Amino acid sequence: MNIVEIKQGRLIDPKHNIDAIQDIYISNGRIAGIGNAPDGFAADQVIDATGLVVCPGLVDVSARLREPGNEYKATLKSELHAAVAGGITSLACPPDTDPVLDESGLVEMLKHRAEQLHLSNVYPLGALTRQLAGKQLTEMNELTDAGCVGFTQADQAIVDTQVLWRAMQYAATFGFTVWLRPQEPYLSQSGVAHDGEVAARLGLKTIPVAAETLALATIIHIARETGARVHLCRLSSAEGVTMVREAKQKGLKISCDVSANHLHLTEHDIGFFDTNCHLRPPLRSQRDRDALRQGLADGTIDLVCSDHAPVDEDAKLMPFAEAEAGATGLELLLPLTLKWAEEQKVPLAEALTRITSVPAASLGISQGHLGLDAQADVCIFDPQQYWKVKAANLLSQGKNTPFNGLELAGKVRYTLVNGQIAYSG
Repeated sequence: MNIVEIKQGRLIDPKHNIDAIQDIYISNGRIAGIGNAPDGFAADQVIDATGLVVCPGLVDVSARLREPGNEYKATLKSELHAAVAGGITSLACPPDTDPVLDESGLVEMLKHRAEQLHLSNVYPLGALTRQLAGKQLTEMNELTDAGCVGFTQADQAIVDTQVLWRAMQYAATFGFTVWLRPQEPYLSQSGVAHDGEVAARLGLKTIPVAAETLALATIIHIARETGARVHLCRLSSAEGVTMVREAKQKGLKISCDVSANHLHLTEHDIGFFDTNCHLRPPLRSQRDRDALRQGLADGTIDLVCSDHAPVDEDAKLMPFAEAEAGATGLELLLPLTLKWAEEQKVPLAEALTRITSVPAASLGISQGHLGLDAQADVCIFDPQQYWKVKAANLLSQGKNTPFNGLELAGKVRYTLVNGQIAYSG
């Protein structure tokens, strides 16, 4: 194992309220000292972090890695290289692979393959129902033993509310977290854009805000009745933010996230059918976007995720309504979060909680901080360095980003996973 000293960096560890120029000492893959070197410490490697921010490795709660089954879109290797290039050292992947992650053997195989790469830590979310069909519950205990940190339907809704009730009741009994994306399936059926002026002008089928709020109402009611711990995935509307705020005020065990895309983009960014802006949920109005930004700032929305979904080029060259939804995002999570923080005048340390300690707590994992003896997952970045997003330069196999050509501040210089340098750039 490397013995590493990171010196003269601005150490920001939100969980422990540290924001100061402090040296960090790493030994045997763990944080051995902060500020003062432990007795007998002799570094094999010294990283000069002068002028850089040293923070916990980022934690992303939604990254599609496309394995198993969709390797033509991306591979574990390509996407985990993209993750560490973005400073992400832990990530959760949804179960909508082929085959679906609804059996313990598949989860164990995925985790084993990821561990062999010695890149980011991968935490699968298991399927809530078999084949994500919304009918029969999976063996959640077995999937948890195999390494799942929660259960979700990904983008597939459970139409039968009795099944949803039973799933949340079961999860509450055993202390599992249910991850649900609120979208009413019939109102959103075949829709591709927000029900607003842009869709009307372009003649696109729409997904109204009510598709989110109706589903939210159902989830919130069942969560209240069952006592289940629920994480709401990808809020997209002002009404949705209001509903979550009220549910939290009533003491429900609810957390939620927003994708980095929805913090910055609106329906108008679709322009003339830009398929890179075909996302799920759809980009909504400026009012909705502003409410999401404010909701994240005031803590109603707990965290930001990349909602990483690499798509092959052919699937994005289709007409807008036929193109596959999704955007690549692992390498953009940090700079897009920093951009939101600067525009909303949110302090850097507070902004970093949204992509480190808070998502780690939502996943129930021990990462997301740099306390003594913590696993040495570290992101070192230059908050002042601007770089232009160029699809061709992204390490992800998916080059599909609506931010192509944009200049962003925040360049990752080093990423350490388990005390080993996994990326330097």
